[in-house]
Amino acid sequence: MSSIDLRTEIREFLSTRRARITPEQSGLPVYGGNRRVKGLRREEVAMLAGVSVDYYVRMERGNLSGASDSVLDSLAGALQLDDAERDHLLALARQSRVSSTRRPRTQSMTVRPAIQQILDATTDAPAWIRNGRHDILAMNDLARALYSPVLADPRRPANTTRFVYLHPREAEVFFVDYDTIAKDAAAMLRLEAGRNPHDKALIALVGELSTQSELFRQRWASQDVRFHRSGRKRLRHPAVGQLDLDFEALDLPSEPGLQLNIYTAAAGTPTADALKLLASWAASQEVLDTEQDTSHRPR
Repeated sequence: MSSIDLRTEIREFLSTRRARITPEQSGLPVYGGNRRVKGLRREEVAMLAGVSVDYYVRMERGNLSGASDSVLDSLAGALQLDDAERDHLLALARQSRVSSTRRPRTQSMTVRPAIQQILDATTDAPAWIRNGRHDILAMNDLARALYSPVLADPRRPANTTRFVYLHPREAEVFFVDYDTIAKDAAAMLRLEAGRNPHDKALIALVGELSTQSELFRQRWASQDVRFHRSGRKRLRHPAVGQLDLDFEALDLPSEPGLQLNIYTAAAGTPTADALKLLASWAASQEVLDTEQDTSHRPR
């Protein structure tokens, strides 16, 4: 697979969104009790979106190339899409209008020294940079200590979604809310696939996960999409125990496609104390590594 099939993506996304909405949820009358389709019929979506049935059928068959922004907005309203789903629909439409011969956008695999300096200057909170594929590209010391279970996989760059799905035993221990994390990881990856369907590394990652994880195949088939902007993350670290962290995920305008992730805890909480303990643990690990390196040098 050299790229993600946009027509299939559009067809499956629209059909799954249509199937989850009942006429009652849309304020439509229901005549008779024997409906052969799950959710709304195509003609009902067309009526709610203010387009002809034929036009909506063409869209659901995978043709969004001629759809205007106003039509897409009406369609998003008819299907009751949330912000992430609306963004995904618009991205699929944009990609449909782009020539297949256009050179795909390549995701960055490095960060500028100035960005690493920002991470290093953040000493009291774990901070790290990832791309849309969830590759970890740069970290500060506290983030390396926090994510030591993820970094135990020798493959580089480390990838959080690969860890979640291909190392489920370790991931279920590390992520307290593993089921939610797994669902969100696949949904965020699906969102990235709509934005950049020709990214060869992304396609390879999706193929790897689909081949090796039944859970990922199920999550991927759901067509769900999700933003990852802020919230609470509960982790269980092998050295300091459970941490209930607030996270913020910030896009970097100077580095399109890269995101800065910062974990914090309110002062005086057990998690704030645990982060201080984690910093001490990380420092002791560095001393141990240095001593081991020195002991192995030839004399």
